[in-house]
Amino acid sequence: MITGTFQEGLLRGKRALVSGGTSGIGAAIGNVLAELGAAVTVTGPTTEDAQRALNTSGFWPERAIALDVRDSAAVAAAIAALPSLDILVNCAGVIRRDDEHDPDVFDEVIDVNLSGTMRLCAAARQLLAKTAGCIVNTASMLSFFGGARVPAYSASKGGIAQLTKSLALAYAAEGIRVNAIAPGWIATALTAPLRDDAQRSAPILSRTALGRWGTPEDVVGAAVFLCSPAAAFITGVILPVDGGYLAA
Repeated sequence: MITGTFQEGLLRGKRALVSGGTSGIGAAIGNVLAELGAAVTVTGPTTEDAQRALNTSGFWPERAIALDVRDSAAVAAAIAALPSLDILVNCAGVIRRDDEHDPDVFDEVIDVNLSGTMRLCAAARQLLAKTAGCIVNTASMLSFFGGARVPAYSASKGGIAQLTKSLALAYAAEGIRVNAIAPGWIATALTAPLRDDAQRSAPILSRTALGRWGTPEDVVGAAVFLCSPAAAFITGVILPVDGGYLAA
């Protein structure tokens, strides 16, 4: 288990918020942060998602709540409800393959993936400054190159990379570190249509040096590292977790 890599109780006394933490990569990160001792709140887009997470076997975070990251007032209220904050992990995201060429759908995806991340960062800044905390955003392989079927997702993830670098500079004087993970091709609900199509999966696997789809658990170690004291002098980094895909 990934927790065996890190010192037991590494994050004891820390408080974390993980948006998009009721499923996929966000859920895996939230669980391990909690296993390492942090008091973790995860968010999902609906009450049903939050309740489903709470009822999942092996769920470690102390709370799961519904949060629409498009709603500035709701974001502010969620942050205000926290007594303190050391770690913010932004994993909330959507993808709408092919439909994103519609400008209205394009706007919706940007609003969740990019603007939603900025809303949480801005709302959490004051609390994070009090603890010299950190932010880990979720970029993507599509931060580095385009995607013909997903112009909004690609644009949002390119934006996440630049937002991360910009906020790292803007927040540094307050002791807040801002980094991002850039997952490669990870087996989640968002990538199921690609994994289920042999013609689309084959070129992905042939370019991935390690020769397999990643798992959410493969991404967790990088995220925890960026949240940990071991990364105390790291900010503004976009860290690929891609099995060697970018190296090909």
